[in-house]
Amino acid sequence: MKKFVCTILFACCGWLATQAQTPGSDVPDLLRLQALTDSCDVNSRAPYAPLIGVSASLSDGASRVSGDYIQAIVKAGGSPVIVPAVTDGEVLRSVVSHLDGLVLVGGADVNPLWYGEEPRQELGEVDPTRDLYELKLIKLATDQNVPILGICRGLQLLNVAFGGSLYQDIPSQRAGNYIKHNQELPKGYGSHRTVIRKGSCLARILGKDTVAVNSYHHQAIKRLAPAFKAVAYAPDSIIEAIEGYPDHPIMGVQWHPEGLIAGGDTVMLRLFRHLVGKADTFHMAKEMHERMLSIDTHTDTPFWFRRAGFDIADRERNRVNIPKMREGRLDGVFLAAFIGQKERDEVSSQEAVRKVTGLIEGIHAQAERNRDICGIAVTRQDLVRLKQEGKKAFFIGIENGYGIGKDLSNIARFKRMGVNYITLCHSYDNDICDSSTHTKREWHGLSPFGKKVVREMNRQGIMIDLSHASEETFWDVIEQTKTPVICSHSSAKALCGSDRNLTDEQLRALAKNGGVAQVCLLDRYINRDYKKASLTDAIEHIDHMVRVAGVEHVGIGSDFDGGGGLIGCEADNDFIQITVKLIERGYSETDIAKIWGGNLLRVMDEVQAAATVKSL
Repeated sequence: MKKFVCTILFACCGWLATQAQTPGSDVPDLLRLQALTDSCDVNSRAPYAPLIGVSASLSDGASRVSGDYIQAIVKAGGSPVIVPAVTDGEVLRSVVSHLDGLVLVGGADVNPLWYGEEPRQELGEVDPTRDLYELKLIKLATDQNVPILGICRGLQLLNVAFGGSLYQDIPSQRAGNYIKHNQELPKGYGSHRTVIRKGSCLARILGKDTVAVNSYHHQAIKRLAPAFKAVAYAPDSIIEAIEGYPDHPIMGVQWHPEGLIAGGDTVMLRLFRHLVGKADTFHMAKEMHERMLSIDTHTDTPFWFRRAGFDIADRERNRVNIPKMREGRLDGVFLAAFIGQKERDEVSSQEAVRKVTGLIEGIHAQAERNRDICGIAVTRQDLVRLKQEGKKAFFIGIENGYGIGKDLSNIARFKRMGVNYITLCHSYDNDICDSSTHTKREWHGLSPFGKKVVREMNRQGIMIDLSHASEETFWDVIEQTKTPVICSHSSAKALCGSDRNLTDEQLRALAKNGGVAQVCLLDRYINRDYKKASLTDAIEHIDHMVRVAGVEHVGIGSDFDGGGGLIGCEADNDFIQITVKLIERGYSETDIAKIWGGNLLRVMDEVQAAATVKSL
């Protein structure tokens, strides 16, 4: 409702200003003003205008923004709102959580101490409060994946925020090898040419590879931050535009497009329209997450519990925690009690059971410590209830069936502790089956004990997870199981030939079984050149698996805190970007909801309904 009100207010404000009181001697009419305000509801079916925050400068304690920025956003179809220049992190976090996009505006020089340099004599005016305010704003906006456009100082501050540096003063630091970057012409006129890199996002937006730009700066990027690529240059090689590389919805330009737009330029308006378009998609993604149930089916976060003072309610260094879940709009996560493969004698097996038990108890302890914001989920109904209460859901899995030891009764015991799936093996063969990785093909699939494990898991209503299992194990389980199975973190072998990934034949068999394969966000399973593995690559895996198995049989299992993490999707807070990318590729909300949790919940419902042992 709040967003709806904001949209209507911004849409109506200009019209009301011209209608409530006409120029001349007419007396202002309050009743007419109120009636005109009410009549705005006639346009209540108009498309949502994304809420675009604008950073402010400080002047005599006031937060100020040039009207050119505001008008450019309005012309582009957005609803502008000034972000107050305060340094209170909680206030800024609250404001940013409501934004669909952000514009960082021009202004004073950036304090060089932020990038490890002492100030030069030629440094201009610095506003330390504004630096602090905008650097916090950038951190909070990028944590939440809000699309950003940085303008002039905004570009420079983005570069500093991500680890780059600046020329404090171009004339004194470039030894005469520079053009005039501080024009005397009005802002509506371009004063020098800028060459745009072909194939860049900026080139696609503007439809040109050379543009005339205005120029009002004496600082510029010196060392480009690793997160960006330079996509435009002035004739003297000064960087004039940057883009997030890749999959980061961030762009910066050194010139002032809002000034050119105010002078009548229509090409530069495309920059703001691009931002508003990105913001609109981002808003759609956030709205979808409000309506659907989203689950990450595999993480190794309990591994972090042994670190002194770790609390999953804090925004820790690890990839999975409640603040990051909130930022990424994730409802639930499977926390895996992982145990590596060790010796298989009786004593070692009992120790494995003890360790897994301790890990599961640790999950319960974290949930109990933070019961006001999270809870343990065993069923779909638990997830729905926790979401309605504004809490995050922790499901429990066991990674490596080695952890059940040699006693089938441990399966029932772990079920009573809330375990929902067991990954039959890890990277080495165990007493249950052969692994896909360091296998000696000891059993050529399932062992005799493994077949009993499959039957007992069916009986207890625990999902069978075939990630890490060999192909022979996969086919044995498909033949043996009475219920659908999952591959909680496995990608497509057709796109990346890791032994951990699934062939197209396996994907089709999994679909016939009614199961689900969850794309794994671990670089070596996503791109043959793993150092370049990105979110875009992961989306390609989703696309391929949907084409082969059908959209009803694909999900997402990050493997975060166990090796998972890609360029563009490094932690829970980045999950909203998966939804954005799926929207951009034309997936419907219904299909996105299936991928994000609907498919897994369907399998979990079927497995639990088929259990012959009903007590938990």
